[in-house]
Amino acid sequence: MTRLWHFLVLILLTVSVGCRKPAAVSDGAAGVTAAQPESPAASAQPATGSAPAPASAASGAAQPASAAAGSTTVKPVPAQLPAVLATVNGERVERWELENAVRGVEAVHGGTPMPPDQRDGILRGLLDQIIAYHLIGQEASARKMGPTPDEVNARMAEMRGQYPDEAGFQQALKNMGVTLEQVQRQTRLGIAVEKMISIEVTSKVAVSDGDVAAFYQQNLERFKQGEAVHASHILKTAGADADAPTRQKAREEAKRVLQQLQKGADFATLAREQSQDPGTAPGGGDLGFFPKGQTDPAFEAAAFALKPGGLSDVVESAFGFHIIKVHERRGPRTEPFAEVSGQIKEFLAGQQHASRLGEFVDRVKARSKIEIFV
Repeated sequence: MTRLWHFLVLILLTVSVGCRKPAAVSDGAAGVTAAQPESPAASAQPATGSAPAPASAASGAAQPASAAAGSTTVKPVPAQLPAVLATVNGERVERWELENAVRGVEAVHGGTPMPPDQRDGILRGLLDQIIAYHLIGQEASARKMGPTPDEVNARMAEMRGQYPDEAGFQQALKNMGVTLEQVQRQTRLGIAVEKMISIEVTSKVAVSDGDVAAFYQQNLERFKQGEAVHASHILKTAGADADAPTRQKAREEAKRVLQQLQKGADFATLAREQSQDPGTAPGGGDLGFFPKGQTDPAFEAAAFALKPGGLSDVVESAFGFHIIKVHERRGPRTEPFAEVSGQIKEFLAGQQHASRLGEFVDRVKARSKIEIFV
């Protein structure tokens, strides 16, 4: 079921492509850092919130109708949502669209439910994105750029192909609370939105080598790094909410892996075979270089205590139990331009994409009639 959620939420988030910085670019002192594998150790960076942030002006989504200029107040969203949340030029935005967007985003974030104190902002932001989505889809229809039947059928076949048979696909729809007709509707709309964004936004994004070089020179502080280590790990998962027997089992499994390593087993081979971190296991557990302050504290302490070639004992973190091997240590430095130019270009392209998308949605919105009922 999660696979279908991922697919559907990607359709929705098409309207916000480019609104966030690539993971490689941060506003912190570390600046542009090597993109880490999506693993517990590498992804345990300072949290910016456990749920997706509401859409911003940069994303191209309309701002909450309740928020006056300069105000940060978000109009409360009723606990009981009406069947129709809004109309866009007479086209209905229905409750199931928002409910499915919420479930989809939660699924992408590992099933984490949205915090109650952030509910209003998240729902307003998602509703704004859905409205923008309808606006772009209507513009595509007006220009006769809608999807062909073959395109829709191919996309639906792609979704069905994620399941062993038709019964599995139908059960996934039932579990998600959506109908086949609703999925087909969102698929048609999603393809239309993709086409329109490709023509009106993506094709017009251009970042020159001069732009990249200028950004680097003007932001050298961003590229200063502290001490860093290059490490690999093998993880046996047991989250913070795991019960004692589950954690004990994971600990014992990690100890058995450590014993194999101490007897001379190859670390990368065991990582591929034994690690439960899907982001790094295929690459032998390699996390690349990471500085202090970007991983779980217990994991960081163990990694930075090791010398090159060193192997840790079993290390307990919020994600489970790790065995860590350090390959190399690196002192403070300024990242060379050649190492970060590609990431800078991606970041600048994302900024430009977001700006152009916002301008495009604003133009379409200016000649549209939008009514919001919540």
